[in-house]
Amino acid sequence: MPMRLLRAPLTWIAVAVLVVGAATALYWFQPWKLVTDREVHEELVAVPSATPSAVPSTASSTGSAAPSRPAAPSRPAAPSPTPAGPVLLGGGEFVSHEHDTRGAARIVRTADGRHRLELVGLDTSNGPDLQVWLTDQPVRTGPSGWRVFDDGRHVALGPLKGNRGDQAYEIPAGTDLTGLTSVSIWCERFAVSFGAAALTTAG
Repeated sequence: MPMRLLRAPLTWIAVAVLVVGAATALYWFQPWKLVTDREVHEELVAVPSATPSAVPSTASSTGSAAPSRPAAPSRPAAPSPTPAGPVLLGGGEFVSHEHDTRGAARIVRTADGRHRLELVGLDTSNGPDLQVWLTDQPVRTGPSGWRVFDDGRHVALGPLKGNRGDQAYEIPAGTDLTGLTSVSIWCERFAVSFGAAALTTAG
């Protein structure tokens, strides 16, 4: 009886369907990634905690009276110079979505005027087709916030380099950062966020 089953065409069709189904499931879900980590340790920009600004002196001498002189014509105040070093533009802490996610995200303007997103101490799950997105969507906790990041405007910065560690992503020149208020670790294959951070403007 078993030999007859092996010789039957329907048996081989069923086996082929099972093999193809298993291969497809492995391709899409890549379950081994859930139990493996990829660590990245890239150098991050050293950003000062506060950038001092030049304050014009308003103090005047209170010594002995001097002969009065006509006041010099006032001059318009010179504009404050743009800081020469790197500047922190904004950042925030990650919250968990479909997978536990910890760490921080920040946008830095480098000394040469470029912008980049840095992920500091990221710790999330590995997974298939993970991307790093800047988006205009609010960050919400709970399942209602897992799938919103492809609803509006987003800028894809490339595949996630690693699910753990420090890493940096160049923001394309000319990108309008106005309204891009969050970053998501986005699983493009299943259209779900693993974790996200709101980018609060640095004061």
